[in-house]
Amino acid sequence: MSGSSYKRGLLNDDESDGRQHTGRQLVLYDPDAGEEVLESIGGMAGGRVARASDFDGSAVDAGQVADASVVVFERLGVAVVSGEPAGVSSLRAAVDAPGPILAMEPEQVMWAVKDDVLDVAAGAEDYARGYGDGVDNLLRSLRLKVFAGGQQRDGVEEAAASDESLFTWGLQATGASVSRFMGTRVPVAILDTGLDLTHPDFRGRAITSRSFIAGEPVQDRNGHGTHTAGTSTGTASASIHPRYGVASKAGIFIGKVLSNGGSGADAGIIAGIEWALANHCRVVSMSLGAPVRPGEAPSAVYEALARRCLQQNLLIVAAAGNDSNRAAGIVKPVSRPANCQSIMAVAALDRALRVAGFSNGGVNPAGGQVDLAGPGVDVHSSWPMPTRYRRISGTSMATPHVAGAAALMMEANPRATASEIWALLVRHARRLPLPARDVGAGLVQCP
Repeated sequence: MSGSSYKRGLLNDDESDGRQHTGRQLVLYDPDAGEEVLESIGGMAGGRVARASDFDGSAVDAGQVADASVVVFERLGVAVVSGEPAGVSSLRAAVDAPGPILAMEPEQVMWAVKDDVLDVAAGAEDYARGYGDGVDNLLRSLRLKVFAGGQQRDGVEEAAASDESLFTWGLQATGASVSRFMGTRVPVAILDTGLDLTHPDFRGRAITSRSFIAGEPVQDRNGHGTHTAGTSTGTASASIHPRYGVASKAGIFIGKVLSNGGSGADAGIIAGIEWALANHCRVVSMSLGAPVRPGEAPSAVYEALARRCLQQNLLIVAAAGNDSNRAAGIVKPVSRPANCQSIMAVAALDRALRVAGFSNGGVNPAGGQVDLAGPGVDVHSSWPMPTRYRRISGTSMATPHVAGAAALMMEANPRATASEIWALLVRHARRLPLPARDVGAGLVQCP
């Protein structure tokens, strides 16, 4: 769904925290309830129903997502409804009554903001909207001042050597640089702003792609998606050193769920998850999100669909968010949808294995813990040509390190379920002298 499509109905009901609703509703239903429940939802919405099974069996077409009154994601048991107020009221009443319609909540807009705003104030504003990576130059300069020469500060040694001639510091810190596994034939889906399909480092790789943004091809005109795809699944033989990809022999599935402007609504993201399921992907990497208020409960819809994904052997990994300002004592809650219990939430670390100043924490008692941490400051990865490579920072950069490590863990344990892989990643994480609310079990480690 394109920005122009969803913004026609956009409701800026809380601009103070960047939250944006589209005017549509997410409806969670019992997928075992049969055809009657879908007919009921369509009848209450009073319009045309589009299903994933109507479009080659793998995904709802982006244009249909924008035009249909009801979009049904059958594998996940979720419908997106844009009906009249009377229909919405009927659906809400159905949620409150016993039956197969389980929950309903407003559709939101997710964000992935690229790093083209270097002004500190503007960068902070972008972070408040989701996943701003705009202050990477500032973060890099601070890191160099504090950690110059690989010295110890406060008893914490720099995580990786400053020499990145062969491997990025992230690959060294996670052990990907010495692992004998490369995620061979493990299908990994990166749901983001797409991929630069002309990038020389992806030449010769088998790439399956699909756009869920109406009017925009998969080709990445933002950069964020190319960077995260590079970290999670980039080649072992980068055209210019260092190597930056964790699962360099994984199967690559690129779902464009965020526009070139860096935003996308829930319908496209859920469509991407359903597409990943249909293509038997084992890992979904989502460096995207929306801010969460203190005390706010996680999305019931995302929690249910993530749990259903785990049951179907698909692990979803998502970014914890970049809304914090730890230097000022501000730690914001883990963002939506990473705050769901069945989605692995990833925080960001710098080279000294300190939590990044922007990284959100598990501060909401209603839910939203951090599960693992990954390298997320000054991360070198692929970028659309002709730039080719770029260093940026964010929990967006930490997330694909964990997704890639999950692919390696799946190669090492081919019979393990998605839930068992989750447990293995937590068990083998490198423990850190930091609160679990900030880093979860610790720094992710590759097998």
